[in-house]
Amino acid sequence: MSHLHYATPPTTASACSTDHLTKVYGVGSDRQVVALDDVSVTIAPGSFTAIMGPSGSGKSTLMHCMAGLDRATSGDAWMGQDNLSQLPEKQVTRIRRDKVGFVFQSFNLLPTLTAQQNIVLPLDLAGKKVDKEHFASIIESLSLQDRLTHRPSQLSGGQQQRVAIARALMTRPQVVFADEPTGALDSKTGTALLEYLRRCSREQGQTIIMVTHDPKAAAYADRALVLLDGRIVDDVASPTAEMMMATFGRLGA
Repeated sequence: MSHLHYATPPTTASACSTDHLTKVYGVGSDRQVVALDDVSVTIAPGSFTAIMGPSGSGKSTLMHCMAGLDRATSGDAWMGQDNLSQLPEKQVTRIRRDKVGFVFQSFNLLPTLTAQQNIVLPLDLAGKKVDKEHFASIIESLSLQDRLTHRPSQLSGGQQQRVAIARALMTRPQVVFADEPTGALDSKTGTALLEYLRRCSREQGQTIIMVTHDPKAAAYADRALVLLDGRIVDDVASPTAEMMMATFGRLGA
């Protein structure tokens, strides 16, 4: 019998966590795929965690389940004290809107809106007022002051990604999930982005979870979770690029 209905909230302070999380695609078919296999992990508030692993290891599935974008087959995904695995979809959507920020590789900006309109869009959709001081602080820290009236087509890739980060931070989310955020950027812009995410974690206490395949990107995090075949096979504190390359070498990735 599933333990699902008897799950208790995490006892230690955590930004988000999973408990025996399993995700199976194609349940009952002969093409069944176990994307996550009994994963339990706790993410501390204010930490910067990289999730790594070869293609098909389950890293994106883990992020999607933790963020409430996908539901697990069994086990639990917690956002603070909220069990996303048990709540109705409407409540999960609200938690996602209020407590989660997303940064994607493809930016996902609306082409007809200016940078400023894109940044405040989540607040507009939620019917909330813009905190002008918070807005000004984010814009200044990302050096977007002179780009606010530009549409995405008038911005470079790095500028678009900074707009996407500003949008993710605008709602003061509990956790920011970044999916391969440097994938479409040149190395100089990517480095600047990673330094900014690290600063958000260390100076603002923002919790960052980043999926990446790049050992150099993972070195900016203060923890790296390594997945293989849906399981966490390594949990590295203070990762370096060399450590992560060696880990990947051992995995044959």
